[in-house]
Amino acid sequence: MRFWRAWILSATLLDARLNRDLQDEHGLSHMDYGVLVVLSEQPDHRMRMSGLADMLAMSKSRLSHQVSRLEKAGLVRRDGDASDGRGIFACLTPAGYERLSAAAPTHVSGVRRYVVDLLDSSERAQAADFLERVVAGLRECP
Repeated sequence: MRFWRAWILSATLLDARLNRDLQDEHGLSHMDYGVLVVLSEQPDHRMRMSGLADMLAMSKSRLSHQVSRLEKAGLVRRDGDASDGRGIFACLTPAGYERLSAAAPTHVSGVRRYVVDLLDSSERAQAADFLERVVAGLRECP
C-alpha cells in the first residue's frame, strides 16, 4: 500500500507542478507541451491523430479537444490525408515550434529538479526498467 500511494501521489503532484511551471512561464499546459513535443519529433512535424492519441495514451475525443485548443492558439493545424482522404493529421506550426522551443528549458529544468536530481544513476536505471515493464504490460491489455 505504501508503494501504491506514493506512486499515485507522486504522479499527481509531478504533473501538477510541471503544469503550473509551464502555465506560469509559457501559457501552456503540461498536456499541450506533450502534444507539441511528440509532433516536433515526427517527420515533417505531423502525425495522424489516431497515432498521436495512442502515443500520448489519450482518448481520440480528448486529443481532439486538446488539438482544437492548440489550433485556436495557432500552435497546431489539422490537415487531411491526401493519399486516402480518411485520416486527419495534426501538424506543428512554426509558431508551435517556437513556443515549444521556448518552453523546453522550463520543462527540462522542472523534470531535473523534481525527479532526476533526487535519484542517483543506479536508481534512475532501476526506475526506467520498472516503468518500461509497467508500460509494456498496460499496452498489452485489451
